This record gives sequence, C-alpha cells and structure tokens, in this order.
Amino acid sequence: MKKILFLLAAFAAVAFGQEAVEVVREADVANQTLKSFSALAACVGLGIAALGGAIGMGHTAAATIAGTARNPGLGGKLMGTMFIALAMIEAQVIYTLVIALVLLFGNPFL
Repeated sequence: MKKILFLLAAFAAVAFGQEAVEVVREADVANQTLKSFSALAACVGLGIAALGGAIGMGHTAAATIAGTARNPGLGGKLMGTMFIALAMIEAQVIYTLVIALVLLFGNPFL
C-alpha cells in the first residue's frame, strides 16, 4: 500500500510540475549555468585549499615537535617559527576563501 501511495505522489508531482514549464531564453540558461559552475568552483577550490593547508600545518607541527625532541633548548625558537609558518599557511587558505566568496556573490562575469 505504501508503494502505491508513493507512486501516486510521484506521478502527481510530475503532473503538476509540467504545468510550470515556461519558455526560457538562452541568456537565462547561460546565466544559471555560470552561477552553478561558480558555486562548484568555489567549493572545489576551497576544499583543495583546506586540504593543502591541513597537510601543511600537520607537517609543520610534526617538524616542530621532532626538532624540540632533538634539542629541547631550541623549543621556544621553534615554536615562534612554527606559529609564523602556520600563519603563512592559513593566509593561503583565507585568500582562497576570499576568491570563493567573490565567485559566489560578486562574480564579475554575471
């Protein structure tokens, strides 16, 4: 019985959805396509930047811990250098975030 009700609802949705079809201009389709690809590019770019930043931060922290384990006297200097390196790595991810926001909300091609 549930299957029949589900099929009935699906067919009703298709039937009522066909009434709303309008003739769309090619410019509107191109505009929507560009918006879709901009959102996709922003998501993929930000994902790759976040992945690269996380890998870089992990390597930086591991190198700092290894250096401190080898020479505990340099731990303070290594920590300061590590924080500077982490800020530089994070800056690259923030730049990608800014580019993604421009693509999403201030796209110059629209």
